Amino acid sequence: MAKKQFKAESKRLLDMMIHSIYTHKEIFLRELISNASDAIDKLYFHSLQDTDIGMTKDDFAITIKADKENRTLTISDNGIGMTKEELENNLGTIAKSGSLAFKNDNELGDDVSIIGQFGVGFYSSFMVAKKVVVTSKAFGSDEAYTWTAEGVDGYTIVESEKETSGTEIILYLMDNTENEKYDEYLEQYRLQQLIKKYSDYIRFPIKMDVETSKLKEGSETEYETVVEIKTLNSMVPIWRKNKNELKDEDYNKFYMEKFHDYENPVKYMHVKAEGIASYNALLFIPSKAPFNYYSKEYEKGLQLYSNGVLIMDKCADLLPDYFSFVKGLVDSEDLSLNISRELLQHDRQLKVIAKNLEKTIKNNLVKMLMEDRDKYEEFFKNFGLQLKFGIYSSYGQNKDVLEDLLMFHTSFAEKMSTLEEYVSRMKEDQKFIYYVTGSSISRIERLPQIEALKEKGFEVLYLTDDVDEFAVKMLMNYKEKEFKSASSDDLDLETEEEKQEAKKQAEENKDLFTAMKEALGDKVVEVRLSQRLKSHPVCLANGGDITIEMEKVLNAMPNNEKVKAQKVLEINANHPVFAKLQKLNTEDKEKLKMYSELLYTQSLMIEGIPVEDPVKFSNMICELMVD
Repeated sequence: MAKKQFKAESKRLLDMMIHSIYTHKEIFLRELISNASDAIDKLYFHSLQDTDIGMTKDDFAITIKADKENRTLTISDNGIGMTKEELENNLGTIAKSGSLAFKNDNELGDDVSIIGQFGVGFYSSFMVAKKVVVTSKAFGSDEAYTWTAEGVDGYTIVESEKETSGTEIILYLMDNTENEKYDEYLEQYRLQQLIKKYSDYIRFPIKMDVETSKLKEGSETEYETVVEIKTLNSMVPIWRKNKNELKDEDYNKFYMEKFHDYENPVKYMHVKAEGIASYNALLFIPSKAPFNYYSKEYEKGLQLYSNGVLIMDKCADLLPDYFSFVKGLVDSEDLSLNISRELLQHDRQLKVIAKNLEKTIKNNLVKMLMEDRDKYEEFFKNFGLQLKFGIYSSYGQNKDVLEDLLMFHTSFAEKMSTLEEYVSRMKEDQKFIYYVTGSSISRIERLPQIEALKEKGFEVLYLTDDVDEFAVKMLMNYKEKEFKSASSDDLDLETEEEKQEAKKQAEENKDLFTAMKEALGDKVVEVRLSQRLKSHPVCLANGGDITIEMEKVLNAMPNNEKVKAQKVLEINANHPVFAKLQKLNTEDKEKLKMYSELLYTQSLMIEGIPVEDPVKFSNMICELMVD
């Protein structure tokens, strides 16, 4: 019989369908199963309208059969089938979607779900098959027809035999090449894997003969291989079930199996939304951060389904970076997919869903914070760093979303505190939210810079993560209270009288501070009296926007540009060492230089900054000891 040419304008177009649309060859199985599901759904829809059809939902199934000897893969269904004319129109015309037409012509209702819309999914079979044979019998018809094609060379349609209505597709797989092993699509484990991955929630059972090993009857040690018909898909997704039907155990089990975790999630969120974008979502917060979470290798994103069919394994656009720790999935019929159904068109629906999910995650975290403080603190230990990065990386644009979720250790108590709790405890005369940076709490508590703040009873935030100070700088304020570093140029803690006295002292010792500044050169921008020190002789303060802690962090990064903070050396006028400095300024300028170097190096050590010349420092101490 003479071959008929495809009705779509050219072979080139069909060639593009086969080779250019899909990223992964394995997608073909998803597409053919989806088509089979649509065929069943069409007949199921008619059975709901016409009870004489005599079929219920339980009567329908999709069957997969692999024949290794003949290298064929068969996908069959007992759906509505196709007439000769429909075979001609649906398979002989590229981008002619019978499913889309059916969807447009009928009010389907909630119990019927048509997946197809583009009319190109069938042609994905030619990515793996050199020959495709489709035998179909329309429901209610006595005639069956077989459609056969070998790639772009056209097709034939002949009358054939088929006992029941439905469609059978036989793929004659391509020969293996050096780069492609098409035999994998005949392997039991591979077919099970692909069905589980892409088609697990197809509404009808997907069945296949599966070889399993069982104990021989009457034996406790001998096994035999048996072949059993097994249903490979779950069919009803958990997210489409009513919440009142599900228990915590159901969500936990689903999470651990689906996302390969060994621990229950710390929180789950089951969302059913209708409106501008209708969708179902299941979101989980893991109890522990993945080992690669804070590395470039970690890939964020939610699984994306359309009508229960997996479209993307990691849809990054559904999660902001600061909530990248969330795992889960979204299922929606409202998404605008590209022709391959592998990618999303970036449209309004996607943005709406992403924004709604952000609100859902934020609200659930706030709820956890309010209702289960211990659980939230455990969560924050794992993922709090990401929330801080979220503020820093966005230059504070995400402040409104994240600021109430932040926690810090403080001088007030051992437990962590939110910013709201800190502000609620502020003294009436306290103008700022004070903070201090350091590598650890124990180190921070020994810093001389916070002496005056503690003396006045002002609570201090302890910033121990590298990103903390950067995030605070981007926040700028909280509840109209500005943040101020304990090492800030001006803490503004003194009374007017104390300010005048300090000004007088500074003027009287101007020569001393000038001499010390000259001795230290560009290591410091200023030497001055300290109003924050009480018992310690010396400390460093910040003289610009780049703080000392920022300098350490930035210079520890690869390809750093050797950032330098503007350091101010502060001297405690009430410490005995100050009297010694005054005396040396009058009697021994050279020794004053040594003392200046010594005090500066001491202040560096307090900050945890490595000494530039330890040998020189050691020799100066020895020289002064024997003086």
